[in-house]
Amino acid sequence: MNDHDRATDAFAVLFGPPPRQPAPPVDWDAVEEWLGLRLPADYKAVATRYGPLDIGERLWLHTPFTSADHLFDYGSFVAEGRRDAPGVLPFGATRTADTLYWDTTASDDPDRWPVVVHVQDLENAGKDPWLRPGTTLLPTLSGFVSDGLRPVLARSGFASGELTAWTPPPRRPEPTPEQRAALATGTGLPTLTTLLPPPTTPRLGPHDWAWLYERLGTRLPTEYVRLMEAYGTGEWCQWLRFHVPWGTDSYDLAPWAERYTDCYRGLRADHPAYHPLAAWPEPGGFLPFADSIDGDQLCWLTEGDDPDAWPLIVVPRHAGQGPPLTGTLVETLLAWLRGELHVEGLPRPVRPDEDPLDVIDFEPFEEESDG
Repeated sequence: MNDHDRATDAFAVLFGPPPRQPAPPVDWDAVEEWLGLRLPADYKAVATRYGPLDIGERLWLHTPFTSADHLFDYGSFVAEGRRDAPGVLPFGATRTADTLYWDTTASDDPDRWPVVVHVQDLENAGKDPWLRPGTTLLPTLSGFVSDGLRPVLARSGFASGELTAWTPPPRRPEPTPEQRAALATGTGLPTLTTLLPPPTTPRLGPHDWAWLYERLGTRLPTEYVRLMEAYGTGEWCQWLRFHVPWGTDSYDLAPWAERYTDCYRGLRADHPAYHPLAAWPEPGGFLPFADSIDGDQLCWLTEGDDPDAWPLIVVPRHAGQGPPLTGTLVETLLAWLRGELHVEGLPRPVRPDEDPLDVIDFEPFEEESDG
């Protein structure tokens, strides 16, 4: 019996046979080349035979796969998880927002990597969030079963639809000297486009600026227009999303601004201390044009007749209202990308031990049937 068979047999003793749905194929050589690491043999054996799993309706064992509905992306999961601490490599998660990793710094042999668990409830309580069982994958799962994890398997809900082999994304290009210089110094849109080159064809929607201005009843700041004409709609650093300016779908700029400000006025009527701002189209009201993945809003304060003089403000979702920002839109983006901006709703995109040019990016949204 080889190591592959021993691992899957040991897993079967704990949890039984695999789900009926076939496991998606995995090109382990391609996955390990992308990671720059070999993976533990027991994990590869289980992933090959069982595929992505929901264990005990509590724990997800993630494996490399692609689903038709894009509910889960292995590459994004791993890339984000590796940022959480030096040398960790994620492989699973729980329904209570805990994440399971291997500590790759513990050994040059992946079969000896111990599991470490980031426990979200401990972090929320201000305690050391890291649980260190001191065991590798299968002994750790066995310990979880002893502690009450139900040994019941199902195909992971992230793996709905047709499953295909996961293809590693292209490697990020090496930063150019010009990008290094733009990260350190410079202002304005030319510096921003040097730091993060915009897409060839920015997506703006089916209409035009005249249509949007008529819909809103106002012109918008020139700097915003130039920024959108360069980049279009998309997501900055997997956090800040700019709405489609020329569209009529519910999350495009004008419909979203109308809906969000209406909602804000209702909240202000009930809780004025927590919602103190005027909301567009009230005089001087905030007009949202971008939001975070967590629901924070980046807005203009529409004070005065000159949109180019409108200050920016963040309406945070999980904090009290702060003051207006002091910079222009491009200045604000550059300060945020450089890690120089400190404001609720726009957390630093780069952690202290990271090279910003390994992390910051702009991802344009795919073209859709714009309304």
